[in-house]
Amino acid sequence: MEEIRACGGEAVANTADVADWDGAARLVRTAVESFGRLDVLVNNAGFLRDRRLVNCDEDEWDAVMRVHLKGHFAPLRHAAAYWRGEAKAGREVAARVINTSSGAGLLGSVGQANYSAAKAGIAGLTLVAAAELARYGVTVNAIAPAARTRMTEATFADAMAAPADGFDAMAPENVSPLVVWLGSVRSGHVTGRVFEVEGGRVSLATGWRHGPAIDKGARWEPAELGPAVDELLGKAPEPEPVYGAHPPRG
Repeated sequence: MEEIRACGGEAVANTADVADWDGAARLVRTAVESFGRLDVLVNNAGFLRDRRLVNCDEDEWDAVMRVHLKGHFAPLRHAAAYWRGEAKAGREVAARVINTSSGAGLLGSVGQANYSAAKAGIAGLTLVAAAELARYGVTVNAIAPAARTRMTEATFADAMAAPADGFDAMAPENVSPLVVWLGSVRSGHVTGRVFEVEGGRVSLATGWRHGPAIDKGARWEPAELGPAVDELLGKAPEPEPVYGAHPPRG
């Protein structure tokens, strides 16, 4: 906060738990009361409890779901209610939401079943929110960043040293420009999208799409579905590999 003020900006701190319903409401209320309005919500809370699926216990599953998925939903829900009220009162709304998913949520990651499921949920939440909030003048997008933070410093330990060319591809500052642009008025035509960003690379994740289909026009018999599925697989591209998965044995 002091760093923002030192650069000439205005800032106020709120230490509420974003995964707590009332805490998330206080977060939104603090922004509105301090600045008179709310224009941008960036959801970025998260932590890790990495385990292989067979070793992940209920508390580790619930904790990750709470911080990541509920920690996105609760602030978004209260912000959305504020923007709907503004729109219904006849005041113009040009608001932006940027959620934080992950490559693990898009493709899966071995040893991170809880994290992958939560981040996939955030991507799905982004799509639904974009569709529902468009009528109020709100865009909702997500990023799937790869960067070195307190949460991922162990994952990117090999990338801690400064590179010889001076460009640190794992620096979190590389993600910030996309967040800034998605939060600006210039991004008003973009909603319901997920962007991957790492170093100097930005890409658009295309996600699930309707693929090849066979319509029998009647109910299938189980024995008929083997050849049909094989035909569909032959027409579809191979899925992207799960992070950390070993290649199949030949």
